[in-house]
Order: sequence, then structure tokens, then C-alpha cells
Amino acid sequence: MTPPPRVDGARRRAFLAAALEFPPMRPALLALAALLSASPALAQRDGLYDVSGTNLDGTAYTGLAQIRTVGINSFNILWRIGDQIVEGVGIASGRTIGVAYGMAQRPGMGIYTLNADGSMEGEWTIIGAPSIGRERLVPRPGDAPRPAPEPAAPATPPAAAAPPRQQ
Repeated sequence: MTPPPRVDGARRRAFLAAALEFPPMRPALLALAALLSASPALAQRDGLYDVSGTNLDGTAYTGLAQIRTVGINSFNILWRIGDQIVEGVGIASGRTIGVAYGMAQRPGMGIYTLNADGSMEGEWTIIGAPSIGRERLVPRPGDAPRPAPEPAAPATPPAAAAPPRQQ
């Protein structure tokens, strides 16, 4: 077996300098760090949303939606469109929001993109429908996210009554 050739100090320094000038992982690491740091800001938030959309028949509608987080990436959603109330559930995965709901005894589903401003845009349908609807949810101004309620302090047992003093 032949030993590897010796590299003199000047060549070694030149090689190391060239390697340090082009760290191939730097762009990938920076992109990953930016993506990971942006994720919490992209999460859908609890609160009220103004809703506008297009029905399956092409007519426009407006309404209100309320989102309440019930897990790390899951939530309940309640739409009020005119006099109709629709209840559903959703899951968030990155910038994608999937929802399922019941509408007049027919299951429905939707998929939305979460925008950087907190709004959501997407498409929805109900089982057996010949078309899809479109919808946009925009967080209501002034409806800041509410902090989670503080857990109640444990109850303090009443002080034990001191026994009467005997004289």
C-alpha cells in the first residue's frame, strides 16, 4: 500500500481558503432557518374571520368564520353564512389548511393556502357536487389573538379549626 502524497503547507492553505470561500451548505442552511423561523407566524390563529366566496352555482356569498385551536395543528371552525351555520374541523400543515364539514347532511371538504398576512384562500366542495366553490377568509381587524386562559390555581383547603384550649 502506498502512502498518500504529501501536500505542502502552501497547497493546504490554498485548498482550505478555497473551501471556506464556497461553503456549499450555507445557502441551504439559511433557507432552512428562514423557513423554520417563519412557520409559527404562518399558523392560522384563533379568532374571527370575514368570509367571501363563490358558491357551487357561481353566486357570491359573504359571512363570518370563527376558528378555535384544539391541538397543535388542529382546530374547530364555525361558518355563519346568512342564516346558515356550518361546523367543521381542520388541520394545518405548513401553509396548507385542510377542512372537513357537514352541509345539509352531506360531507364537504376544502383546502386552503395560508398567506403571510394570516388570510386564507382556497377551494371547497361537497360530496357529489359537479363543481367547486372558492373562498377567502381574512382575519378581522382588531380581533387580536387571545392568550390561552391561565390554569386555575389549585384550591386551598380551609384552615383546620384550632381545637378549643383547655384551661
